[in-house]
Order: sequence, then C-alpha cells, then structure tokens
Amino acid sequence: MSDSILIFPESEDDQAGDHGGPSAEAQQAQRLGLLEAIIFAAEAPPTLERLAAALDLPEETVSADLELLQSSCQAKSRGIEVRRLAGSYRLLTKQEHRDAVSAFLRSERPRVKLSQASLETLAIVAYRQPVTVPEIASIRSVASAGGPIHTLLRHKLVATAGRKKVIGRPMQYKTTEEFLVRFGLDSLAELPTAKELASLGAEAEADA
Repeated sequence: MSDSILIFPESEDDQAGDHGGPSAEAQQAQRLGLLEAIIFAAEAPPTLERLAAALDLPEETVSADLELLQSSCQAKSRGIEVRRLAGSYRLLTKQEHRDAVSAFLRSERPRVKLSQASLETLAIVAYRQPVTVPEIASIRSVASAGGPIHTLLRHKLVATAGRKKVIGRPMQYKTTEEFLVRFGLDSLAELPTAKELASLGAEAEADA
C-alpha cells in the first residue's frame, strides 16, 4: 500500500487468498469497513473495548485496525476523519473543511453563544472540579455565579457532582463528556492553559 491508504479489493479474484479464501488484506479491509460503519451508526460513540467486543476480536487487533482506518482518512479525497475523544471514537469533519461546514450548520440552526462570564465559569470548573457555585463566585470576585452555571448545564458542558460535605451541603459541579468533545480533548489530562481554553471556547462557539 502507498501513503498508508487502504485500497479496498474490487473483485472476488482480488479477495482470494492462496487457499481460495479471503486474503489477509481482504479480511482487514472488511474489518475496517465494519469499524467505520459501527462508529458512524453508533448512538453513543464506542470505546475500543466496545468495538472489540462487537467484532469479537482482541483489543490489540482492533486498535491496530483503528490506526490504519485513521491513516486511510488522511487521503485528500476524504472529508472526514476518525478521532479518539473522551475515550471513544468518532467520525468528525476534517479541520480543513471546518469553516465551510460550520457556515452551513449556522445556516441550519441558531448559533449557541457563551458569554465571557460563562467561559470564565467553565474554565474554573474545568481546573478546580468538583467546585461549588460560591467557590466559583469567590474566584471570579462576583456576587453570584448561578446564571453562568445554569447556562453551562443547559448546554451540557457541566453536570452536578454531588454535594460538598460542609455546612449547607452546596452542590458541586464538574465538566462532562460533551465538554471534552466540544473542546477536542480525549481526557482532562489534555486540558490547555486557562488562556488557551478561553480561545478554544471562542472557536467552539463559532462551530456550534
């Protein structure tokens, strides 16, 4: 194969191995097709473990296939890519097509916009989680942070994380899987600096 791009066999003769059965390359091509179809059709983005169980294959095999599928999507003729975000695999629009796709989506649905207060609140939750509303208000030096929290809850960027074991037992908040996906992160370990997060937040608004 050239440039790490998988070529799918087009005829039965191409698919036949030395003993008349599918060749190793044809079998791998079939697995890649199945992987792409499952990731596309899954209601919830699948993890490596779920994909391996669905295909009844070792995780090592599926992991290698996923890497090859990701390589195959690098062809200039492909408009999508397979990316691992929040521990699961998703089909996403390529970076170079993002502006055109975003413009199309904005024409299809109302734009979601986060205020500066909401972005600041989101950054605090991301780096201090679990954190309470009074703690957020104290860090931001404002009287209340309830409004931004409700906005972030509505957009599913934060979620409740139980009550803090102090007087009054205030509710705590944490970021969600949607937060990771929206900001292009696989885990919280990949969090950028607070300044970079604010910049990414502005980009995420444009894509919404």
